[in-house]
Amino acid sequence: MADTGIQAGILGFIGLGVMGGGMCGNVVRKHDGVVQAFDMNAEALATQVANGAVAAASVAQLAAAAGVIFLSLPGGKQVAAVGEEIAAHAAPGTIVIDLSTTSVAEARSVAARLAEKGLHFADAPVARTRQAAIDGTLSIMVGAPDDLFARIEPLLRHMGSDVTHCGDVGCGQVVKLINNTLLFEQVAAIAEMMVVAERAGVAPARLVEAISLGSGDSFALRNHALKAMVPRQFPEKAFPAPYVLKDIGYTIELAESMGVNPALPRLAATYYQAAIDRGIGQKYFPAIIEVIGTHASGTGEDNEAEPARGHDRA
Repeated sequence: MADTGIQAGILGFIGLGVMGGGMCGNVVRKHDGVVQAFDMNAEALATQVANGAVAAASVAQLAAAAGVIFLSLPGGKQVAAVGEEIAAHAAPGTIVIDLSTTSVAEARSVAARLAEKGLHFADAPVARTRQAAIDGTLSIMVGAPDDLFARIEPLLRHMGSDVTHCGDVGCGQVVKLINNTLLFEQVAAIAEMMVVAERAGVAPARLVEAISLGSGDSFALRNHALKAMVPRQFPEKAFPAPYVLKDIGYTIELAESMGVNPALPRLAATYYQAAIDRGIGQKYFPAIIEVIGTHASGTGEDNEAEPARGHDRA
């Protein structure tokens, strides 16, 4: 049964960027009570106020008022820093739900720190696209104790059409990192084969059409390949290569801590690092097809793809 106190109480939302803005908008529209929002970007905050949110002057002010606080931040360092401020100002019993993507170790560390102050924590990273965030159709992978998950699931369904309880704290990040890394590997594989096909006489659109009818079909093919690589459209205000390397780095860290050698993530990372090295790293990450196309040309220095450097923390 839904927690009626949560359903009617004050919610807080910190981080109103590419994904956070869409998610916050859905919470504002669907929540029965007040939603306070905060972001250092005044324009992003103004957008949510126009949607019906109440602007908070600071993280401290929001933390003192809200019974449930959502975070949508760039990475683990930011989550840890904001978590410290929340811990200093929130009342015991406050629930913090992190929608960001962090390392598993970082999620569990933040949970432990908040628990010292009597606060509850769930990691609930999201998957799918910016449009899915706007539409409220995200896939959300949750790490939380059973009782906490039961309380927060109705709120998560304001933002996601699929909400999966993956296990205790940290398990949401485990599943999210594996999900993302599989996608990044698939996009790299598709980009390689698309270049091969085009040079062998098969148009990219025709390749995607044919493969989508066979066993090589995938979400990456129907979305990243069809919508970005075929038309060669890679906007800069989307998911760029440094974000990819951050997530792959977290996965490598996790795999190594579990005694597994993550050879394929390391290989895929070389393409995303090459995109940064070639000056196209801020483009939407399927732009690595441009790197692969150059690498495949067999001319000069471009015939050698540089290994990834420093991708554990991009």
